[in-house]
Amino acid sequence: MHKTEEDFLYHSPCDNCKSSDANAVYTNHSYCFSCNTYTKGQSTNMELETITKKESGFIKGDVLPLNKRQIHLDTVQKYNYQMGSWFGRPCHIANYYNDSKELVAQKLRYPSKDFQWIGEAKQSGLFGQEICKGKGKYITVCEGEIDALTMSQINDNRWDVVSIKSGAAGAKKDIQKSLDFLEGYENVIFMYDQDIQGQQAAIECAKLLTPNKAKIASLPLKDPNEMLLAGRAEELKQAMWNAKPYRPDGIVLGTEIFDDIMKEDTYITAQYPFKTVNIKTHGLRKGELTTITAGTGVGKSSFCRHVALDLLKQGFGVGYIALEESIKRSALGIMGVHLKKPLHLTREGISEQQLQETFKSTIGNGNFYLYNHFGSTIADNLLSKIRYLAKSCEVDFVVLDHLHMALSALGDEHTSDERKLIDYFVSKLRTLVEETGIGLILVSHLRRSEGDKGFEDGKDVTMNSLRGSASIGQLSDLILSLSRDIKSEKKLAKVTILKNRFSGETGNAGTLLYDLSTGCLSETSPDVLDDY
Repeated sequence: MHKTEEDFLYHSPCDNCKSSDANAVYTNHSYCFSCNTYTKGQSTNMELETITKKESGFIKGDVLPLNKRQIHLDTVQKYNYQMGSWFGRPCHIANYYNDSKELVAQKLRYPSKDFQWIGEAKQSGLFGQEICKGKGKYITVCEGEIDALTMSQINDNRWDVVSIKSGAAGAKKDIQKSLDFLEGYENVIFMYDQDIQGQQAAIECAKLLTPNKAKIASLPLKDPNEMLLAGRAEELKQAMWNAKPYRPDGIVLGTEIFDDIMKEDTYITAQYPFKTVNIKTHGLRKGELTTITAGTGVGKSSFCRHVALDLLKQGFGVGYIALEESIKRSALGIMGVHLKKPLHLTREGISEQQLQETFKSTIGNGNFYLYNHFGSTIADNLLSKIRYLAKSCEVDFVVLDHLHMALSALGDEHTSDERKLIDYFVSKLRTLVEETGIGLILVSHLRRSEGDKGFEDGKDVTMNSLRGSASIGQLSDLILSLSRDIKSEKKLAKVTILKNRFSGETGNAGTLLYDLSTGCLSETSPDVLDDY
């Protein structure tokens, strides 16, 4: 058929029906869409050259409405957006000007959607920049000329709208060149295409402007013109006014959080099995990283078994990762606390029925998960396992015993520097707690003590005693230490809160007695420490 987009040049008045713009002129004919008049050979190549070229080398086209794009005549007139041809190829013509409002470049858009530049594009500003006021409350920046025409039209051509020159790939350079111009406005709205490239370009461009000046619009369809063609012009207007201020990740404007402030915080809190510990800690909370530390053999693992069992009794889901013992040893340890019997040493006096009932009510209640770690203790793998426990198993708390064992296989992969390893892993754990909302109970060792008295001799633990890195103290919400003289006949451990981000209460948190016959810890009064 004669009416093809590839042959089209421009619209003109019809001599037959006197329509002002229904007559479409093609390369070698014309056709009026109003009266259906077909005229063969209306244009010749010589005539086309005369119509479309100027002595300056730029194309002279016709300013006509873009009917397929629903862009009206007054809009294209404002931007001097034209239709013409270049060496016989029909094209759209976007004119670009320099700061002196002199035409310095033209961008030609062919029906095949490929582009070509004439002139010096580097000398020009943004498309439409020459008709803007250069100051005011708002300006919208689009990714393409048609989108700029669209945004101007839906606002009755009252607001300043421009377009970058070369798509998302060159957006940053285009904005850098016109930065002084854009800084003249109070609000710069980037309304780029909604694909990944467009949204990334919007962020890169927003970063160039003065803080709080840039806003990024979000659309339900790909671009503004697609919204217009879908009959959603009102939504498009709202998208412009609702554009979100750009801020770096994590930055929140204070005026936006009033509703959050008015909501009362609800903490999911469990209780420790020891009342004196609960007094200063106010319990064990989800979303917090709790570090348990003590000298070798003082009772860190035993303390964790008591905590894990009590969490199960309170109805919480528990993940238990003990890297220095088998899953059987961990299971027997927790069951033993319940039965007040060191099951890993003896089961004398415990019937099979008691074992079955204990199993079902503790580690076999469906809320307890262990990690069979042997042969796979690389820290990065542990992180994925903890995430799985939180996301897939929906546990509330995870016990990781202990930090330095988790790092043992990581050195060859990352670094042999223990401090850097700890920094890396503890920061990952902190991020994981924030991401998943679990409560994480982390066991950490102490550095070697200087002097005659060590931590295994009852020396008090301080924040500086933590082994390897300050990141443990910095990133933990609560740090709880145990200290006792392991040579003393009295198996007494002093509990101290070294850090308490929740309430700020630190210091002595009670005394625990370890009973060899039961393998359990129990609270005792401070006066038994007289000769400790």
